[in-house]
Amino acid sequence: MNGYSKEEEIVGKAYDSRLMRRLLKYAKPYWAIFAAVLAVLMVIAAADLVRPYVIKIAIDEYVTGYEHPMARFEPDQVPARVRDDHRMHYAGAVFVRSEHLPVEMRDEARYQMLTVSGKYVIIPAVLPAERGPAKLVETPDGPAVHVDALEYPAQVVESGDAIRGFRGRDIEAIGRLALLLLVVGAGAFALNYGQTVTLHYVGQRIVYSIRQEVFTRLSSMDLAFFDRSPVGRLVTRVTNDTETLNEMYTSVLVNLFKDVFMLIGIVVVMFRLNTQLALVSMATLPLIGVVTVVFRVRARAAYRRVRAALARINAFMAESISGMRVVQIYNREQRKLDEFTEVNREYYKAGIGEMMVYAIFRPIVELIGTLALSLLVWYGGGRVITGQMPFGLVYAFINYIGMFFGPINDLTEKYNILQAAMASSERMFQLLDTPVTVRDPAGPVDIGRVRGDIEFKNVWFAYNNEDWVLRDVSFTIKPGEMVAFVGATGAGKTSVISLMNRFYDIQKGEILVDGIDIRRYRVSDLRKNIATVLQDVFLFTGDIKGNIRLNNLDISDETIRKVAHYVNADHFISRLPHGYDEPVTERGSTLSAGQRQLLAFARALAFDPAILVLDEATANIDTETELLIQDALPRLITGRTTIVVAHRLSTIQHADKIIVLHKGRIREMGTHQELLAQKGIYHDLYRLQYKDDPVQPMSSDRADTYLPDEADQMA
Repeated sequence: MNGYSKEEEIVGKAYDSRLMRRLLKYAKPYWAIFAAVLAVLMVIAAADLVRPYVIKIAIDEYVTGYEHPMARFEPDQVPARVRDDHRMHYAGAVFVRSEHLPVEMRDEARYQMLTVSGKYVIIPAVLPAERGPAKLVETPDGPAVHVDALEYPAQVVESGDAIRGFRGRDIEAIGRLALLLLVVGAGAFALNYGQTVTLHYVGQRIVYSIRQEVFTRLSSMDLAFFDRSPVGRLVTRVTNDTETLNEMYTSVLVNLFKDVFMLIGIVVVMFRLNTQLALVSMATLPLIGVVTVVFRVRARAAYRRVRAALARINAFMAESISGMRVVQIYNREQRKLDEFTEVNREYYKAGIGEMMVYAIFRPIVELIGTLALSLLVWYGGGRVITGQMPFGLVYAFINYIGMFFGPINDLTEKYNILQAAMASSERMFQLLDTPVTVRDPAGPVDIGRVRGDIEFKNVWFAYNNEDWVLRDVSFTIKPGEMVAFVGATGAGKTSVISLMNRFYDIQKGEILVDGIDIRRYRVSDLRKNIATVLQDVFLFTGDIKGNIRLNNLDISDETIRKVAHYVNADHFISRLPHGYDEPVTERGSTLSAGQRQLLAFARALAFDPAILVLDEATANIDTETELLIQDALPRLITGRTTIVVAHRLSTIQHADKIIVLHKGRIREMGTHQELLAQKGIYHDLYRLQYKDDPVQPMSSDRADTYLPDEADQMA
């Protein structure tokens, strides 16, 4: 139970430069697009940075700009360098704000407009920044403004035209700034849309290439690799892990630079605007640093626990679903449920632990952000009240503080994605770096269509180290011969077939086809000449003719019908509702074992092999189907070298040669009659299957080579 591999727990470093270099190789063909997207993101970040600054200008220069010092001129004395749209006409005089005057004349700005008691007034003085509240009073000499025990003569601006003259240009400027904000926002939206679509397109293209490479690698691996690799884990490599990499390419690779640029840009802009407010705003950065370090350690540990628990639950689910028939046969549903509950509880606890880490970190960051905002409001607000700072400046800083903590939260998400990507890439590269032991030779021999001359010369083979499955096996098969292999389970029969197809490479000896070592042929060329009908027939999702053709478009529909008729499969296919277009579910679950076996024979014949291998092809079928196969068998083997592995001796009595394997060695070889005459292992097998008499004790000279319990297995 819970047969997950330690490999499933691999998390690796949150960042591994070696793995990242390999991942960046997949992005290299798209470097120009990534560079363009990065440039666009920089523009978007700049647009985000400019918005608070534009609002600051609108507030300080235009909303409250009327309070700026002004100079008063007679109409014919206004300096020529002052633009017409900067001149404000009132009561026969011209007023010009100090910022619109030539530098050398700005000291002459000795007038100021105020709003007092809801009215605009002009006084012949510039009040200090730090002052008390102003009050409009009536004196014998006319209106006056009373401030800090001082009175200043005041000119009340009551005319609507005069007010428009003083404020009209401010209103126009505010309108232009509002339009600028709208244009910047619309432009940022368009750029965001474009970069998001482009980035995800590139990410999908990269992941498409990675999936292709992983699947190509899987399809080229030798069977020894699949013997030790669970299917669920390999499927995860092609699906979950590659999708995790897609998130890394689309969410981290480029956007990380945007977040960093935003943070740096905000800090630079704040220090350029006002050093004091910037220092107050940055006072909480040490707290952010400490919290981030703690979070990184805790998040990584929580992530490891989740991955390990997820591996356990996936392995348990895959095992339980595959073995559900056995579970139900032995009435173990409750026991399996109890086991699943325990595994599920571990995953639940790990998920809660990870959630708690993030649930604590984000509010802490927001709390620190609120602390920074509170300090800013306290410090900046006080200086706005005392007139030491303009309100627009403080407002801009409030905006920048809000923007500053956004990228910090984004970086925590990207850290999690990067951590997952490192783990996925490590597992994926482990798969891609697994050496292929069965490979094509450097200078392959062109094979064409073989004659079918097969020879094993002193072959030794082991799946693991020197745990020999075949020991010094030698035999020859002439073209067109039918040769059968019999023996106890584990004797090495199926290994012989696997070695002929070069699913594995032998450790010692030679396997020759047409006199040439099969290791000198291309693997694909060799397998084109061999068709194998297995005991456990595998059918793919699709239809009947697709499972016979196996995507070989050279095999026509007419050929499919012909071979199906040839192997007696047409009689059941024609009765299906859609005939050869009848849908086939996964593994052919809607077809009987005999029907699947007949389709396997049709598939083998459709590929017209020079060598036909029948590996226990009639072991699990009913008598009727066996009779159909027996009827078709002479037509199948005509003109082909045929190798049969069978427990039912009735299927091999007419073989040209029968080879008896026991414990990896050839013990007997000959025709059916010759082997019966030898009174050896084959004779015992035949007697066990077809004689009703009690089994007689074996002679002492054969007791050491063939054990009774193995004979029972044959029966």
